[in-house]
Amino acid sequence: MSIRYDEANRIFELDTRNTSYRIGIADEEGFVGHIYYGQKIRPQKCDQFLRTCEAPFVPSKNNRERCSFMDTFPTEYSGNGIGDYRESCIAVKTANGSRTVDLKFVDYDIVNGKPGISGLPASFAGEEEVQTLVVHMMDGGCGIDVDLIYSVFEDEDVITRSVSVKNAGDRNIRLTKVYSACIDMDDEDFEMLTLHGSWARERQIERRPIAYGKQSVSSLRGESSHQDHPFMAWMTKGTDQTTGDVYGMHFVYSGNFIAQIEKSQFDSIRAVMGIHSEGFEWWLTPGETFTAPEVVLTYSHDGLGQMTRNLHDFYRCHMIRSRYLHQKRPVLINNWEATYFDFDTDKLLAIAKSAAEHGIEMLVMDDGWFGHRNDDATSLGDWFVNENKIKGGLKHLVDEVNKLGLKFGIWMEPEMISPDSELYRKHPDWAFAVPERTATLSRNQYVLDLSRKEVRDYVYECVHNVISSANIEYVKWDMNRQLTDIGSVEFTGDRQGELAHRYVLGVYELQERLVNDFPDLLLENCSGGGARFDPGMLYYSPQIWCSDDTDAIERLSIQEGTELIYPLSTMGAHVSDCPNHTVGRSTPFMTRAHVALAGTFGYELDITKISEEERAMIPEQVSMYHKYNDLVREGDYYRVASYRENGLYDCWMVVAKDKSEALVTYVQVLGRPNVHSRKIKLLGLDVTAGYRLDGTDEVYGGDLLMNAGMLVEDMRGDYMSRLYHFVLDNSLT
Repeated sequence: MSIRYDEANRIFELDTRNTSYRIGIADEEGFVGHIYYGQKIRPQKCDQFLRTCEAPFVPSKNNRERCSFMDTFPTEYSGNGIGDYRESCIAVKTANGSRTVDLKFVDYDIVNGKPGISGLPASFAGEEEVQTLVVHMMDGGCGIDVDLIYSVFEDEDVITRSVSVKNAGDRNIRLTKVYSACIDMDDEDFEMLTLHGSWARERQIERRPIAYGKQSVSSLRGESSHQDHPFMAWMTKGTDQTTGDVYGMHFVYSGNFIAQIEKSQFDSIRAVMGIHSEGFEWWLTPGETFTAPEVVLTYSHDGLGQMTRNLHDFYRCHMIRSRYLHQKRPVLINNWEATYFDFDTDKLLAIAKSAAEHGIEMLVMDDGWFGHRNDDATSLGDWFVNENKIKGGLKHLVDEVNKLGLKFGIWMEPEMISPDSELYRKHPDWAFAVPERTATLSRNQYVLDLSRKEVRDYVYECVHNVISSANIEYVKWDMNRQLTDIGSVEFTGDRQGELAHRYVLGVYELQERLVNDFPDLLLENCSGGGARFDPGMLYYSPQIWCSDDTDAIERLSIQEGTELIYPLSTMGAHVSDCPNHTVGRSTPFMTRAHVALAGTFGYELDITKISEEERAMIPEQVSMYHKYNDLVREGDYYRVASYRENGLYDCWMVVAKDKSEALVTYVQVLGRPNVHSRKIKLLGLDVTAGYRLDGTDEVYGGDLLMNAGMLVEDMRGDYMSRLYHFVLDNSLT
C-alpha cells in the first residue's frame, strides 16, 4: 500500500519507491499540516515537525496567539484572512461580502486507482498501480467543502495533487482564487529553477537564490506562454545532474497560471501553484463543485537528472494517451519555410515527389490552403479549400500524395478568426471583445469565444469536415496569438471572470472530441512555436511543436530546457534550410539532423531547391532516425554537458531501460585552436558491463566510460557534431 493513515498519531503516510510525503492533523480543531517530503522514511511518529508544542502553540492551548500560530504553521493548504499572511491558496466572496476561508479537517478516504477530473486533462492509472487519498475539509462559516486529492505513483516517484471546492451552503458564492497545491517546508538555502523565454527562444533554464518574500513565474496570456512555463523546482545549493535534493512542481494546465515560492520571516518556504487569481472569478450555486487542475510533484535525492527521468516516465506512462506514444512517428516534410503562402498543388506535389524519392514518409501542408489566404491578414475561420491554389480540391491533392507513397497532414488554426473572413462578417460577436473598445489585433486576427457552445460546435464541425474529406493522417493544431479583450456576450457581468478558464476548457473539449472521433490521427499541438507546450496539451497530442526557431544551435538550449521535464518523443523538431530563417546562421546539414534526432524528426525546407549534396544525405538521415528512434523515444535521458553553461559544446545521451545500448550526441559549437581531445564522462551505463562502440571493434567498460570518460577529438570548424552509439558487449573480461 502506498497510502496509510496512522490513526494513533493522526498522520497520513504517502510513499513511493524512493520518497515519502507526510501530512499531520493537529489539535482537535483539525489543522492539516505538512510534515515532510523527501527521501523515503519508515512509518513512525514524526508530527514533532509541525512544531505545535512550541510557542505560539496550538490555539486550543493558547488561543490568545491564534494569529501568530496561523502565520507560522506549515499548512497543507492555506486559507485566507485568518492570520496566515503568507500566500493564500483559496479565497471566496460570500453573499455578505466576506472573503475569509478557514479550512479544518473533517474526514478522509483512501481509494485504489486514479479518478479523472471532469473537463480537464489529468493523469491516469489502473487500480492496481495507484492509490488516492482524499482529505475532506470544510469551512462552515462560508459554506464550502474542500477536498485535497493526492494520487501516489510509486514507480515514478510522483505524487499528483488537485483540489475540489463545493458550495455546501444555500446561497451563491464566488470563488476568487483556487490554487491546486501548496507545500510548506524549512528553507535549506534552496535555489529556484524556472524556465523563461520568448518567441523563438522558449524554455531557457534560469537558476536563482530564493530570497525573502515572493518570487514567481506566471502567465496572464490565456496560454501557458512562451515567456514563462508552468513549472518550477527548488533545490539545495550545488545541485547538478547527479547530486543534490530537488523538488519539482509542474502544472497540468494550458492557460493562466502562477508558480510561486515565498520565503518567510522564519526561514520557511511556501511553494504554491495553480490558476492565476488575477481576473479569475467563478460562481458556485448551492451544490455546485469547481475542480482545479492537477499539479505533478516529484522529489529527487540524485540531482536534476533523476527528477527529469521521473517526469519523463510519468508522462509516458500516465499522461499521453495517443496510440503513437510507443510508435515511430512518420518522417514528415512541412512546406512552411519552403514556400510560406506561395504554393499550389503543383508545387506541393513536386516537393512530395522528391521527398518520397529520398525516404521521407509524410507531406504536411501548412498555412495558406483555405479561404483566400495569401498572407496572414485573412480567412481564419473560413475552413474551405482555396481551389485557386489547391486545384482539383483537397481530396485530389491527398490522393496524389498518397499515390507517391506518402501520408498527408494538414495545418489548422481553429481557435482564431480573421476580420477579413466570411465567418467574421456573419458572426462578429463570435470573437472575444469588450463593448465600446477597439479590439486588439495580433497577427491580424481575433480569438474565437470558445466559452460559447455554438462557437465550439461550429469550430469542431469545420475541423471534422476537413479531416473527413480526405485521407488526412496528421493535424498540426496551431494558436498564433495570446488572449486580449476577454469579453463575451454570453457570460456577462459578474461572470466575466470565468472566461479565461472557460476558454481553456473549450480547447480541451474540442481536442477531446477530435481524438475520440479520430483515434488514429496523429495530432501535434503548436502555439506560435512553443507557447502552449505543457502537460495539459500532452493529454491530447503525443507531440508538441517545440519552437519556431529551428536553428540547430539555438535549439540546443531550447531543447535542453524542454528535455529537463518532457520526454524527447514529445518535442517536434525539424531539419530546416540555411541560412536559418530566424537567425540567419548556417550550420552543417548533418548537425541539423543530429539535433533534430532528439525530437520527433522531420524536415522544414524546399527539398527541390537544396543542394544535391544535402539532398543526397536525406536517405542516410532517415535511416539514422529509424535506427535510433526506438532508443530515443523509450530510453532514459541524461544531460552530460550544456553549451548554455560552458559556451563551447553540448552533449546528451539516451540509455536503454535495460542498459543494453546508449546513444551519445556531441555538438561542438565553437572550434578551438591547439587543443587536446575533450574528455567527457558518460552517465547511466551498467558499470559491470562492456560496451562496444558501434562501427568499431573497440570495447570499453561501463565503469571506464562513466568514471574515466571517453575522448572526443576536436573537429575542425564551428557547429560540428557526432553520434556515438554503444552496444552491450560481454567480450570484455
